[in-house]
Amino acid sequence: MDFIIWVVTNIGIGFVNLFYVIFHPSAWLNWSDKLVMMHFIYYGASKELFFVIFDIFVIISVVGAFYRKFLWALVRGFEAFANTVGRFFAWASLFMVMQQIMIVFLQRIFKVSEIGISPFGFAFTRDLSWYGEELKFYNAMIVCLCASYTFVQGGHVRVDLFYAGMRHRAKKIADMIGSLFFIIPFMTIIWMFGWFFMWRHLVTPKVSVADSLTRLEAKSRLLKWNVETIGFSPNGFDGYFLFKILLISFAGMMFIQGLTFFWRSMLEFIEGESSADKYLQKDHLNDDTAEVVATNSLKVG
Repeated sequence: MDFIIWVVTNIGIGFVNLFYVIFHPSAWLNWSDKLVMMHFIYYGASKELFFVIFDIFVIISVVGAFYRKFLWALVRGFEAFANTVGRFFAWASLFMVMQQIMIVFLQRIFKVSEIGISPFGFAFTRDLSWYGEELKFYNAMIVCLCASYTFVQGGHVRVDLFYAGMRHRAKKIADMIGSLFFIIPFMTIIWMFGWFFMWRHLVTPKVSVADSLTRLEAKSRLLKWNVETIGFSPNGFDGYFLFKILLISFAGMMFIQGLTFFWRSMLEFIEGESSADKYLQKDHLNDDTAEVVATNSLKVG
């Protein structure tokens, strides 16, 4: 009973916090104030934020059930965002290959030890080992920023032992349950721990998921930027704080995709089988044989 009261109370407080955030932007955007910045860090992965998002999710779901054009527009917008980001950062694979070839040629053939470039008069010189380790960053961008795009395209491996034989509405119920109890909770956990993991490498004193608001407020007096620039090797890639930012980006984009997938499944459940994959913006290979191979490779069982 206490748990139910706690949930209902926090749902109500979530609406209060939502309106406060909207009408008091200076209370969380004024980062020149160390206390405000520490509040931003704390609330960025707090139960207060979770219930604000939950309230928004409930409002959109209820309104969208009656005004389906509005919800379809939202679904199409989020899917278009995932597709655009994914298609853009997929080019990192090309840069990764080209840079690896460049490193091999310069190191093995021309015996070059470092590369210097000067874009807009800004000198930038790094050892070849720096560029070699930077390849990990390209790979991380592909994994983290193309995950939601791959999901929209149906590219994630799935085992359809039971799902394939279900009727349309049964599939949509399974999809909604999967979104609510698998995608969204796991992405929430990754965000909550990844958020503080990221900030631990951006500011000092160190912050932790276990810190209370009172403790963080006390730390705010000593708060200052301290971006991590330590590499795994003396001359290696020193931008490892970017990996922490990518982790948060992955969790955020996949969380949004989880909500989007729930709304799409709900709309397809309401409208019936004729609405399956409605407005879905899938890429096409323009090759019938390749399309068949790609489709069959995604199905197991």
